[in-house]
Amino acid sequence: MGVRTFKIGYASGQNRGRQASADSGASQNLGPAANMIAPFPAPLIPPLERNGPPPNIPPSNYKMPFFGGQVKSVLSGDSLILTSPKNPNSERTLSLAYCTAPHLKKDADEIGAFESRDALRDLVVGKQIQFQVLYTIPNTKREYGIVILNDGRRLPEEMVKEGWLKLREDAGRKEDSEEALQQLDHLRLLEAKARNDDKGLWSPTLSRLDIQHDMGDSQAFLETYKGKTLDALVERVLSGDRMLVRLLITPTKHILVMTLVAGIRAPTTERVNPSNNQTQPAEEYGNASRQFVEARLLHRKVKIDVLGLSPQGQLIASVKHLAHGSIAKHLLEAGLARCTDFHSTLLGAEMAPLRDAEKVAQSAKRGVFKDHVAKVVGQGGNLEAQVTRVFSADVIFVRNRAGVEKRINISSVRGPRQNEAAENPFRDEAKEYLRKKIIGKHVRLSIDGSRPAAGEYDAKEVATITYNDKNIGLLLVQEGWCSVVRHRRDDTDRAPNYDELLAAQEIAKEEKKGMWSGKPAKAKQYVDASETLQKAKIQLSTLQRQKKIPAIVDYVKGGSRFTVLIPRENVKLTFVLGGIRAPKSARGEKDKGEPFGQEAHDLATKRLTQRDVEIDVHNVDKVGGFIGELYINKESFAKILVEEGFATVHAYSAEQSGNATELLAAEQRAKKARKGLWVDWDESMDVPEEEEAPANGTNGNAHETVIAREKDYRDVVVTHIDENGKLKLQTIGQGTAKLETMMSQFKSFHLNPANSKGLEKDPKAGDFVAAKFTEDNQWYRARIRSNDRAAKQAEIVYIDYGNSEKMPWSRLRPLSQAQFSTQTLKPQAVDAVLSLLQFPTNTDYLQDAVRFLGDATEGKELVANVDYTAPDGTLYITLYDPAVSEKLTDSINTEIITEGHAMVPRKLKAWERGFGDVLKVLREKEEHAIEQRRGLWEYGDLRDD
Repeated sequence: MGVRTFKIGYASGQNRGRQASADSGASQNLGPAANMIAPFPAPLIPPLERNGPPPNIPPSNYKMPFFGGQVKSVLSGDSLILTSPKNPNSERTLSLAYCTAPHLKKDADEIGAFESRDALRDLVVGKQIQFQVLYTIPNTKREYGIVILNDGRRLPEEMVKEGWLKLREDAGRKEDSEEALQQLDHLRLLEAKARNDDKGLWSPTLSRLDIQHDMGDSQAFLETYKGKTLDALVERVLSGDRMLVRLLITPTKHILVMTLVAGIRAPTTERVNPSNNQTQPAEEYGNASRQFVEARLLHRKVKIDVLGLSPQGQLIASVKHLAHGSIAKHLLEAGLARCTDFHSTLLGAEMAPLRDAEKVAQSAKRGVFKDHVAKVVGQGGNLEAQVTRVFSADVIFVRNRAGVEKRINISSVRGPRQNEAAENPFRDEAKEYLRKKIIGKHVRLSIDGSRPAAGEYDAKEVATITYNDKNIGLLLVQEGWCSVVRHRRDDTDRAPNYDELLAAQEIAKEEKKGMWSGKPAKAKQYVDASETLQKAKIQLSTLQRQKKIPAIVDYVKGGSRFTVLIPRENVKLTFVLGGIRAPKSARGEKDKGEPFGQEAHDLATKRLTQRDVEIDVHNVDKVGGFIGELYINKESFAKILVEEGFATVHAYSAEQSGNATELLAAEQRAKKARKGLWVDWDESMDVPEEEEAPANGTNGNAHETVIAREKDYRDVVVTHIDENGKLKLQTIGQGTAKLETMMSQFKSFHLNPANSKGLEKDPKAGDFVAAKFTEDNQWYRARIRSNDRAAKQAEIVYIDYGNSEKMPWSRLRPLSQAQFSTQTLKPQAVDAVLSLLQFPTNTDYLQDAVRFLGDATEGKELVANVDYTAPDGTLYITLYDPAVSEKLTDSINTEIITEGHAMVPRKLKAWERGFGDVLKVLREKEEHAIEQRRGLWEYGDLRDD
């Protein structure tokens, strides 16, 4: 029978069902994707003309026409899928004439099937060939023919010669063409030689491969191969970012794995929904993306970098062409995929080239980015500003050089969320970390985007913030104080180092840093010591003993009034600058402030808000505010206010605080510079203003008559001396008589077993209680100074005697009985200080002074002259022992100076300057003590130091 000739065009074979959609997309402008070979160049040959045979081939063999095509894939060692060079969507399947090869099967490949196909694949995949159809099998439309390679080699001859094809048993039985019979004879000779040489399928060592069709235990697979690069073969391309690959673990062991291309998401392709068998159309550019990958990788060997697993347990890997690298990069440049953030942590540094490739497509508006609008970078994208306030771990307020303040969100990071139970406990720690890093600092802002106000959300700008060339957002993520925002796919308002942030977050989680530790520090509960005057007085002595206490200005109420946090004491308080008076600012829009009140307020806000400061506490005011000095960067802020002309000096209180000289000098500088309040100052009109009178009714101005000494003698008993030499006194008289009677009743009350019930609830600081004194196991009235709730222990002060101790709550009882209340009998121990004495700061000398004072007062009824009563009720006294004192200068105060246990103050308060005769005696005694090298003077006169 003669060889039959068929004129067959390029109709889609196995993909006939999607021909319509593919053809309709062929005319679209796909940019670089339209030329499906662009990034992977291959030698091109012109399509064969039908009026002549290829060179070096006898014309008698080519009565039928030759066609040109490109090999898309190889089904087996004897079958190819071809595409038209002019229309890659058109496909046809061609089997090699007269021959057969072992087939690949899912249940079990025939022996030699993979090797046979691989030999043909290596010869033809991705190459331009010429072919001729010799015959078809009726009713199957299967075409059989020959193939001519670019170098002139022929198929099936080349495959038979290497032993990878066998002739069909029925080959030649029905052939009556002389040319066909000659060709068959030639093939039989080639087959016989291959068999004789043990080539290919005739090799005695050929055996069945170990083929695994999934990963098995995916976690075990990942542990074995993560971070490794494997040789592989792309068996099937489902979409631009999803393919079936054959991992060539060893020459005899292969694993077939569905693989996701790391770093990208491609549009979906047309597919059939298995639940209802309905065809779901492809997303725009979905089929083009798949074809792009097929043209470059299908049935090609690739390198697979194993990275991780998807939530569904599928392999995530970088897929790399042997010559041209990552397919993901080429897909992105062609605009046929987008970057996906979820793989960034797996790719690490390799994510950056993918981002760059995506930007190339966006700039050229290719493929899926055809409607891309580039983000407009505003003027001054890199700005310098000062951080004025830290609102939270991811939100700050800054002020630019023009003085404009704005709110800034740190790009792509989010602090611990209030509504997340696992994150909420870390909010204060995260905010404090950021505050310590950048409050008051000059930082650089690179604006990454802005969002208008929407609904309940305010407008905001997002920016990358750097300080000393360190990225603040990255530091927050590295320390675990912020998480990374998962942006929407089209969200361009993100940090430029977004991938670095994601990687840092994973490391922080592994190292259990910050909010990933699962162990939040116990949140600080600040007790408001200024809530009442009583609370303030309780806290006063503790703070007075300390110098330069570290604190944080939490809120600025005015130019000289602030809310201050003291972390080491767990206390917050209202703090007032002593020695000055700042004008008041307006409290509301309708209020009117005093001149320069707002300027003073603004300066304090600018310099102090959330800053680390130091405070010295001197006293309390009538409403529980603490009066003293505040230092910012070792400089007195009161002096700063006065020097700027935003406050005046209050001479009386300044002298009490001991900083009058500094403040008055600053005020003179402000006057001469005509600053602030002194803008209209006239030197000729500069008359000292009248100051407030002290509590005893006399005037305390330094320029006026000194205060006359009062005579106010009282019989007293010293009940307690603290470590700083301050006294607790009981005034002998009606009060002590009532106390004696009450204590007798108090003892009887607590001896009754019916009254042995303990506290009903945990005590609070400031509560009055009955406490069982450790030394004599007797009950006394007391007040809670502080609590250790973890140890269930309280520090209590015995209100009638002044001493204190720590004891468990179990030794406390309620003081709720009316007959024992402080309304029935006020606390009998009052605070007192020895007048005109300045005790040494050296611990050893101070202890000597306290011991001497104790010996001089213990168990004695003494006489005290109350020289001055401070606003907080503290008595300044001269103490006499009637047994030895013969005149007013023979006091215990004088004895302490004589023995060198204290010195005479060099800066006197207004009320102290009325003690001229006493001061003269004290100074004489002091000079004598210095000469004798007594007490603190043992190394000489240290007053200048």
